[in-house]
Formats: sequence, structure tokens, C-alpha cells
Amino acid sequence: MTPSIADIEVMDRAALIAAWSDVFGTPVPKRLSSPFLRRFLAFELQARQFGGLPKGFIDRLGRADAVKPETRSPALKPGGRLIREWNGTTHAVDVVDGGFLWNGQRFASLSPIASAITGARWSGPRFFGLKRTA
Repeated sequence: MTPSIADIEVMDRAALIAAWSDVFGTPVPKRLSSPFLRRFLAFELQARQFGGLPKGFIDRLGRADAVKPETRSPALKPGGRLIREWNGTTHAVDVVDGGFLWNGQRFASLSPIASAITGARWSGPRFFGLKRTA
């Protein structure tokens, strides 16, 4: 028998597990707490009673999964230069074949340069403005 939402609110864990099996026909996922069991069961019962999410919304979710935002840094070509001001000092990094030059030293990536400039761990592309933040 399918429980009501009011029933779910007062069920102990054993009853929630039995209700999960009745509603979903599968075993409860490991380590799922009783509060989450209640939430999942209540949502599923409401979705079944009221028809679930609108079809247009489900379609938009599917399209959002198919289109991934660009997360890679733009291509840097030898001869390019990155400029960043940090604490009143302007830092210039030259793009060379296979790496970067900063303060006369060669680096394979931007992250150690960003860390040396700031004294903290940084993503080099993020520090130099090549990567959009979420």
C-alpha cells in the first residue's frame, strides 16, 4: 500500500525503507538518511499525484545537459603576453613554445607563476583572467 505524505512524516526508518521498496521497487541507496528518505518519498508521491514536472521544463533540463559551457582557456600562442597587476605591481608573462616566461624564468604552466606572485595557491588561468568563474 502506498503511504500518504502525512504518513511519511511520522514513519520510523524501517517503515520508510518498506515504503521506498513499494514506491520505487528498488532497495534504498546506501547511507541515505531518514530525512532524505522522507523528502524523496514525498516528492515522488506528489509528482505522481500532480503529474510531475512540466514537459517543457524536462525538455529544457535535457538541453542544458547536452550543452556544456566552454571551460577551457583560450589558446595561447607563442609571442603573446599576459599582463596582471597585483598589489600595485604589474606582472608580464610571455607565452613561448611549450610554456611561459616570467622574471627570466621558464614555467610549464601559469599556476606556479600565479602562486609565486600571490604567495598562495592559485589557478593560473583564473588568476590571469583566462577562465570564467561560475
